[in-house]
Amino acid sequence: MSESTKKTVFAVGCHPDDIEFTTAGTLLLLKDRGWDVHYMTIANGSWGSSTIRREELIRTRRAESIRAAEFIGAHYHEALVDDLEVYYDRQTLMRLTAVFREVDPDVLLCQSPSDYMEDHQNAVRLAVTAAFCRCMPNAPTDPPTPATYKDVAVYHAPPHGSRDSMRKIVRSELYVDITSVIDRKSEALNAHQSQGAWLDVSQGYSAYIESMRENSAFVGKLSGRYQFAEGWRRHNHLGFSEKEIDPLREALADVSLVDPKYEEWLNA
Repeated sequence: MSESTKKTVFAVGCHPDDIEFTTAGTLLLLKDRGWDVHYMTIANGSWGSSTIRREELIRTRRAESIRAAEFIGAHYHEALVDDLEVYYDRQTLMRLTAVFREVDPDVLLCQSPSDYMEDHQNAVRLAVTAAFCRCMPNAPTDPPTPATYKDVAVYHAPPHGSRDSMRKIVRSELYVDITSVIDRKSEALNAHQSQGAWLDVSQGYSAYIESMRENSAFVGKLSGRYQFAEGWRRHNHLGFSEKEIDPLREALADVSLVDPKYEEWLNA
């Protein structure tokens, strides 16, 4: 893929390691196909330990995220706020919109609009609105950044465990076969060494890499075909592209399938 035709994907997660849980397999496949990959979490992971003090933890988790991004082959962007300070507010939106305009992606990958914790849901609201504001020259950014007018397609991963905040199973529209890169996805997640003990204490993940693989296997089971998969749902295109576009499906056509039951699930 030449520089003039190279596509760009921007993965925006909430906390360090969220991208590795939900998105890294798709990023690795796109990177292998010549895409330019960008990686950002809005929160810095400052609350994610029962033993490491805040300032040291921020440094530790930043370094872990940088290692994971380098392993994926992604450009790393700095976090913006502390954990549980991911608010849908003007200042955070202005800062994230500046980053979004700088990256100017063809595809935005983010978490589920409905998930088990508020930080995740607010991160999605911020990411989607930053994409929406990319082409509004009167929308202020911090730092000031020129508006960009390229179409972007927005996709949402399933919530953790593929269940929304009310425990309903969430089906995906597009299932991406990540079986060929599951070990690399595991290695990317393994960069977040500080999280093993914390997730065991706080959320009962006795082995966080195994938990990720189990989630990926469950999404694979929902696909009806793949051993390990990541799932994606397209956001409404209004405000993001002139017409409906599906560049993720086009880029990964050889390793993905559209769920024939999705429309039925969507309208249930």
